[in-house]
Amino acid sequence: MNVLLKAVKIVDASNTELHLKKRDILIKNGIIDAIDTKIEAPEDTQVIQLKNLHVSIGWFDSSVSFGEPGHEERETIENGLYTAGKSGFTDVVLNPSTNPIPDSNSNIVFLKSASQKQTTNLYPLGALTVKSEGEVLAELFDMKNAGAVAFSDFKNPINNSNLLKIALQYAQGFDGLVYSFPLDKQIAGKGVVNEEETATKLGLKGIPALAEDLQITRDLHILEYTGGKLHIPTISTANAVKLIANAKKKGLNVSCSVALHNLFFTDSVLEEFDTNYKVLPPLRTKKDTNALIKGLKDGIIDFVTTDHTPLDTEEKILEFDNANYGTIGLESAFGILNQIFSVEETVALLTKGRNRYAINTPKFSVGEKACFTLFNPDEEYVFTKEHCISTSKNSAYLNQKHKGIVYGIINEKEVLI
Repeated sequence: MNVLLKAVKIVDASNTELHLKKRDILIKNGIIDAIDTKIEAPEDTQVIQLKNLHVSIGWFDSSVSFGEPGHEERETIENGLYTAGKSGFTDVVLNPSTNPIPDSNSNIVFLKSASQKQTTNLYPLGALTVKSEGEVLAELFDMKNAGAVAFSDFKNPINNSNLLKIALQYAQGFDGLVYSFPLDKQIAGKGVVNEEETATKLGLKGIPALAEDLQITRDLHILEYTGGKLHIPTISTANAVKLIANAKKKGLNVSCSVALHNLFFTDSVLEEFDTNYKVLPPLRTKKDTNALIKGLKDGIIDFVTTDHTPLDTEEKILEFDNANYGTIGLESAFGILNQIFSVEETVALLTKGRNRYAINTPKFSVGEKACFTLFNPDEEYVFTKEHCISTSKNSAYLNQKHKGIVYGIINEKEVLI
């Protein structure tokens, strides 16, 4: 099928010829056939002409969770990828948070097979250790060959320093990317929120910033010793930004991400004991959010993730101490980021990260595969449960103002609008 995008504003800072220009774009059989000021629609062509239509290369998210297999009541792969596509994402990296934990070749093959024929591409993470228990390395090389793009125990920190050392050394043999979640569990103890004034006021046990900073310090020392490729997901403290900045100055091969909610919220929102705000790492202070935003602008933090974590109602409607950690975020990514950053900065953040996982970055030029996100950056609305496409509705962004709407994506010869 042919598709013609009419009078679209192209947002692609890497393409000086087309950036912020209005053009028509003709797509034939999934390939960009022409980009010009005016193109007449050939026969059998779907013409897309929408209000204030902007287009960029497809967006990428490095941390999403669904549920299938094992937790289909939270989210299926099919609806999860549909949610991602309707939220503007053409490529997502899936966390190893299913049951069974994907710690072998066959688990990765299942995830890849279950995601076929979807408009959004799924790239699975393999578990770093068997059952993510932190004791024995999983089948890293076999999972890499099956399609795993990196190795992570998701929210389970690596307590055994020697295990991280061995993982980094072993993964160098096949250019593998190793994750280490930034939390010292002994320091965190039974904490559930940031250890600051709000925690004391509410009578909730705190997780000090020290728990994150110590773990990152340890991990960076190990990386300096071993070499290899390390990714630290979802940092949340001001000091973490400084630690990673210093490591990069040393030339260490380290990357990091920050979760959308840690940019937008502070721990002050916890005063209503709303468990949708119970996330890990916890929401921190204004000083931390400011440092994280600056870290993104300075290029110290490599990319933003929604850290999308759908959870069933029974896992959230509990006393705060007993509720599970996590919030959905795919549907809110653009509308929230677009308030913190300019449109160009927002698009740049949403399209970064593929190179770290050896995933091809789409290009805006004739002859290339069409991989686009379509959006209107100016429309404002209040986000409600009706805007949640996810099966689970555990969103920290409910009743928050959003700026910008996503029309959908074009990817894999398919149009999802």
